[in-house]
Amino acid sequence: MADDIAFLSATELLSRYRKKELSPVDVVRDSLTRLESFEGALNAFVLYDPDSALSAARASEARWQKGAPQGLLDGVPVAIKDTQLTRGWPRLVGSKTIDPNQAWTEDAPSVDGLRRANAIFLGKTTTPEFGWKPVTDSPLSGITRSPWNTERTPGGSSGGSACALATGVCPIAIGTDAGGSIRIPASFSGVFGLKPTFGRVALYPPSAAFGDVSHVGPMSRTVADSALMLDAMKGPDSRDWYSLPDDGISYHQEVAKASLKGKRVALSPTLGYHEPSPAVREAVERAAKVFADCGAIVEEADPFRESPFPVVQTLGLAGFWTLLRSMPPEKIAVMDPAFVAACRAGEAVTLAQFMEAQGKRAALGAQVRQFFDRYDILLSPTMPITAAYAEPHGDGQPDPTNYREWLSYTWAFNLTRNPSASIPCGFADGLPIGLMVTGPLYDDLGVLRACRAYEEASGAVWPSDALTTALAKIARPGDREARAKIKPPSVL
Repeated sequence: MADDIAFLSATELLSRYRKKELSPVDVVRDSLTRLESFEGALNAFVLYDPDSALSAARASEARWQKGAPQGLLDGVPVAIKDTQLTRGWPRLVGSKTIDPNQAWTEDAPSVDGLRRANAIFLGKTTTPEFGWKPVTDSPLSGITRSPWNTERTPGGSSGGSACALATGVCPIAIGTDAGGSIRIPASFSGVFGLKPTFGRVALYPPSAAFGDVSHVGPMSRTVADSALMLDAMKGPDSRDWYSLPDDGISYHQEVAKASLKGKRVALSPTLGYHEPSPAVREAVERAAKVFADCGAIVEEADPFRESPFPVVQTLGLAGFWTLLRSMPPEKIAVMDPAFVAACRAGEAVTLAQFMEAQGKRAALGAQVRQFFDRYDILLSPTMPITAAYAEPHGDGQPDPTNYREWLSYTWAFNLTRNPSASIPCGFADGLPIGLMVTGPLYDDLGVLRACRAYEEASGAVWPSDALTTALAKIARPGDREARAKIKPPSVL
C-alpha cells in the first residue's frame, strides 16, 4: 500500500515533476485509484470528479514538460472540505437542507487560492452537518471512519480531509476549524493541521453557526506542505471583512529555517483545567523533551486557571439558535436531530448572557496575549484521548454522544484567535496522539517553524507500519460505493 507515489509530499511531487521523474497524470490516476479503494470502508468523500481531475492533470503535465509550470502547487492533488464553495461543485455542508441542483459559480477564497496555484481538485470531503461537532457523520453522507481502525472516528469536523491524507489519496487538503475541526482530526488521524491566526486565510461564506471563531487552514502529512498550502491560500479577500492584509511572508521558504535554540517554550499538559489520559500526557511530555534537546528553554506553565468552556457554550448555542431560526419546518425535519436539539438549547441564551460571554472572551484574549509576552510557543495535548468511537458505544467510552466530556482543549484558541497546530507525537493502543503547538497572535511562521523542527527531530516516517497494515485490511479496489460518488451531470 505504501507505494512510491501515494505518500510523497507535495514538496517532493513538485521536485519530481521538475526533474521529469513523475507526471501529474500518473499521480492523479494513483489518487483516484486509492480513493475508490478506500471509500467503501471509510466514506471520506461526498463527491469526486475523475474527468476534471485528469483533464487538469494533463494540462499540468504539458506545462511541466515545457518547463513552464504555473503556480505554487501545479499538478498537486488536493481534497476540499465540503464547507467551501467550489465552482462547478455543490456545497452541501453535510446537510439535506441544501439543493445541489443550482448554479455553483463561485470559489471560496481558500479554493480560489488553490485554483490559482494550479492544484488539482479531486473532490469534496465529508463533514458533519454545518461542521457542528468533533466527529464526522451527517444525515447526508452517513458515518466517516478512521483508516487506523474503522470502529473509530477520524475526528471532526474535517474528518473526510484527514482520511484523504492518511490514506495517501492526496498530500494536502482544506480544513476548517471553529472549535478544533482541523486539529481534532489531525490528532485522531495522525496528520498535521494548522489553524492559522484568525483572518490569515479569508473565510467566505461566513459561518452561519460559528461566526467569528471559524478559521480556514491547511492539512497535510508534513509541515512543509502546509506552509506551501498556506502561501497559496492566505491574503485578503473583500468578501471577508475580517481578512488580514498579506503579511508578505513566503512560508514554504521561511519554514525551512526552523530552529528551537533559545526559544521560550511553555509546557502545559492540562492547559490549567483538564487532565489528559496517562498515555497522552506521557507522549506530550516526551515531545517537550525533544524541544529541550533541540535547545529550547522549556518550563511548565498554564495559560488558563479554569476552563473557558462556559464562554464557548454560550456563544456557540446562540449561533446554533440563529442558524435554526432561519430554517423552515420542512428543512428542520431532515436535519441531524442531535444538532437540532443543540440549536434549540440556544433559545434560552439571553442577551445579557451573550454580552457577558463576549466580555469574558475579550478578557481571555488579553490573558493569552500576555501569556505569550513570556513565551514563544505553548505545548499541550491536542486531545486528551486517542480517537473516540465513530458510533454510540453505550459503555461510557468516548463516542459521538458524549463529546463534551472529551473535547477539552482546542476551542480555547478559537476564542483567542491564536495560530495553533496539531502534529503527531506518539501512539497509544495503535492510535495516534497529537501535540498542540500554539503561538502568539499573527506568528503563524513561529508555529510552523516549531512544528518543522520537532518533525525533523522526532524522525517521523510516513506511513507507519501500523497504518500500512490497517490500510491493507480495508482496501476494496473498484468499490461500487465510491463509483456512486462521481459528480453527477446534474451539478455540472
